[in-house]
Amino acid sequence: MANYYNEHTILYLDGQYVKASEAKTDLFGQSLHYGYSAFEGIRAYRTDHGTSIFKAEEHYNRLRASAQSVHIPYPWTNEELIEATYHILDKNGLEDAYIRPLVFCPANMSLQKATSSHIMIAVWDWGAYLGEKLLRVSLSSYQRPNPKGFMIQAKVGGHYVNSIIACQEAKDKGYDEALLLDMNDFVAEGPGANVFYEKNGQLFTPALGNILAGITRATVIEIAAELGIPVTEKQIAIDELRQADAVFYCGTAAEVIGWESLDDLKFPLKWNDSVSRKIQLAYKDLVTGKKLEPQKQETVAV
Repeated sequence: MANYYNEHTILYLDGQYVKASEAKTDLFGQSLHYGYSAFEGIRAYRTDHGTSIFKAEEHYNRLRASAQSVHIPYPWTNEELIEATYHILDKNGLEDAYIRPLVFCPANMSLQKATSSHIMIAVWDWGAYLGEKLLRVSLSSYQRPNPKGFMIQAKVGGHYVNSIIACQEAKDKGYDEALLLDMNDFVAEGPGANVFYEKNGQLFTPALGNILAGITRATVIEIAAELGIPVTEKQIAIDELRQADAVFYCGTAAEVIGWESLDDLKFPLKWNDSVSRKIQLAYKDLVTGKKLEPQKQETVAV
């Protein structure tokens, strides 16, 4: 069991800095009963210029958009939340850390929208979420939710039941992680990460629409443009993915992590010889402040 806090851990709760072990929530809260919440996953890194939260503005912009898309009140500004996040990191003596802001709702057993909300920001020491080794991935029997039934573009709590059951199915079969298709049987994403595949020195990734628009995904596209690596966003059939030279997942928690195989089909290109590995190294240099952030680039959508 991961140890996310102890008796000394401090978190941010509705404008106050409180001990995590003493923080309370309402057992009749809408978020607890119905998964009616919005959250973010953010990372801070130790750099030569001190602790740096990677793409803090983008993450808090998405937190606001996620909450508002499901009608959860969101009265906070990026400035106050980013300042609070740096304070929380400092109070907990952390530089390399995972950051979890959570917007949750008060007591309400109805299915009507919330009229008020709370915010919590927690931080903890968390290594690479999917580890450092190449992943053995299994194609899930579960699909990503239909975007006509869910706000797929939002990072909200209830969506992640789908992620939990897909991930556990893969682990029960002896794999490291799952891959989910969308409602039309095209490649979508992992339980908590976006996917790219490499073929003949080019990268391909599922187009937006049935996936979460990952901030790390956008960063990978920017890095690829800077390195002169073509990226195409399109619908991807599973058989096309199986013919890839290399594949990787990317996400804030996972960072950039390559695959060894999909359902025991190994990808032929050695990871260290791939352009995907170049992306992985460039991403690490970027988040740790060893290189400047690339400019946003347009990609080809098919």
